[in-house]
Amino acid sequence: MHSHSKKEWENQTLGPLVRKHGERRKTFVSESGIEQDPIFTPDDLNSDEFDYHNNVGYPGEYPFVRGIKANMYRGRLWTMRQYSGFGSAEETNHRFHYLLEQGQTGLSVAFDLPTQIGYDSDHPLARGEVGNVGVPISHLGDMQILFKDIPLDKVSTSMTINTTASILLSLYIVVARNQGVSLDKINGTIQNDILKEYIARGTYDYPPKESMRLVLDTFRFCSEHMPRWNTISVSGYHMREAGATAPQELAFTFCNAIAYVKMAIDAGLNVDDFGSRISFFFVAHNNLFEEVAKFRAARRIWSRIMKERFGATTPESMALRFHVQTAGVTLTAQQPDNNTVRTTIQALAGLLGGTQSLHVNSRDEALGLPSKEAVQLSLRTQQIIAYESGIADIVDPLGGSYYVEHLTNIIEGETLEYVRRIDDMGGAVAALERGFQSREIHEAAFKHQKEVETGSRVVVGVNKYVSKNDMTIERSSMDKNFRQLQIDRLVSVRKQRNSPIVKRHLAKLEEAARTDENVVPVIIEAVEDFCTLGEISDVFRKVFGQYKDQRGVYSG
Repeated sequence: MHSHSKKEWENQTLGPLVRKHGERRKTFVSESGIEQDPIFTPDDLNSDEFDYHNNVGYPGEYPFVRGIKANMYRGRLWTMRQYSGFGSAEETNHRFHYLLEQGQTGLSVAFDLPTQIGYDSDHPLARGEVGNVGVPISHLGDMQILFKDIPLDKVSTSMTINTTASILLSLYIVVARNQGVSLDKINGTIQNDILKEYIARGTYDYPPKESMRLVLDTFRFCSEHMPRWNTISVSGYHMREAGATAPQELAFTFCNAIAYVKMAIDAGLNVDDFGSRISFFFVAHNNLFEEVAKFRAARRIWSRIMKERFGATTPESMALRFHVQTAGVTLTAQQPDNNTVRTTIQALAGLLGGTQSLHVNSRDEALGLPSKEAVQLSLRTQQIIAYESGIADIVDPLGGSYYVEHLTNIIEGETLEYVRRIDDMGGAVAALERGFQSREIHEAAFKHQKEVETGSRVVVGVNKYVSKNDMTIERSSMDKNFRQLQIDRLVSVRKQRNSPIVKRHLAKLEEAARTDENVVPVIIEAVEDFCTLGEISDVFRKVFGQYKDQRGVYSG
């Protein structure tokens, strides 16, 4: 009977073996550079960290490490969403119908760049970009085509939109209203996370302070009228795609979330009124256990921030709800079939980590827009995990693993250290104005790239097991005439609508933007009478000005 310590095992049993045969590498580290021991034991969990009741607890109870619902996927499965939007509103609508027929349970809309930064499809700046990375929406007519014959009281819709989130939300409200669906029945999410645009993504337009005001207006409007709508999806995804580590992904996301919550509370909103409508959007990367630990740590960190920092009292306000997308940055153009294996592991990480909603990238996305077949395979990946793997039948099956609990604690510690540093700088906005988050992400990305180039980080099919003749995939083709049709429709809408009424709406919006009146009800009235996305954004550009990235060099 052996009853010695881990140290003794390392010296007496492991040591001689390693000295004799060596190991594959001198050191083993996770995706984010966290050192990995060969094994983990109860010795790795000091009693404070592994105080089960205070630090881990039961699912559905504070601090929610093991899941936000007591029975998780035994009650209902996660929402299976495939992100789509390309070419025209008509084509995207056909893809939505196809996905819903295949068993998808929620829609996720990608908008093109002009729509994301507030330009109509015929604006000179939109040239060449219309419909490229998503669907173009310039006015109510486009939005009605996009959701044609889709019952908005039955399907939940997620919209990846930030700068123009208040406008797209207003368009969605009018489409739902025209279907006879009342505001309290509409279910979904707008990303509406403007701060990460300045840090990692770049589709901002107005300065941070004015952009935050639009976020606040949507918070207020939805907390009064749309109880089932998530008013923000604070996103770590894009920061991780830009090269952040797992702790950076969590820390920078939570610091942004802290800024939004603080802003809402300072404006007089009650944390328990809007707290339950904040959701998050994270990536699932390749390192299975690190990602599971990241999601578990994230729930503990957020519940404590909400309770201890902001005084939230209801479980709904403290429970971290999030959507996961598999990592686009891990997809390779070489040997695209390998991507199916990668995304399956990543999907598992998201689900073992307890996500509420999942999108699995398609194997051909490194080559172009995903084909119908590839998208179907991505959805089938989710369905096979749901119905054939057994992991949906147990809540937090990895909880209590010495390794996973230890890693959860380490990621939490590294995340909180970053949060402390950003707090010391005066919060997320002050830090991003000094370029802090961007620089940290760039350094991590540079390190990662170096490791791939030297081969110390293996990417199968890229720097190891390379094959001479890579399999090619049929690229998805789009009808090239759609751009002209999109612009023709816009021109005829401008001709047919009531011009004096449009002018009146835009004047009223300018007045609201110059005071602290909530702009959302004004936007809703404007889009109903076919004011365009570009015209509404022009009013904001006039009142708020435009943000030029003029970050000073951060030192410290």
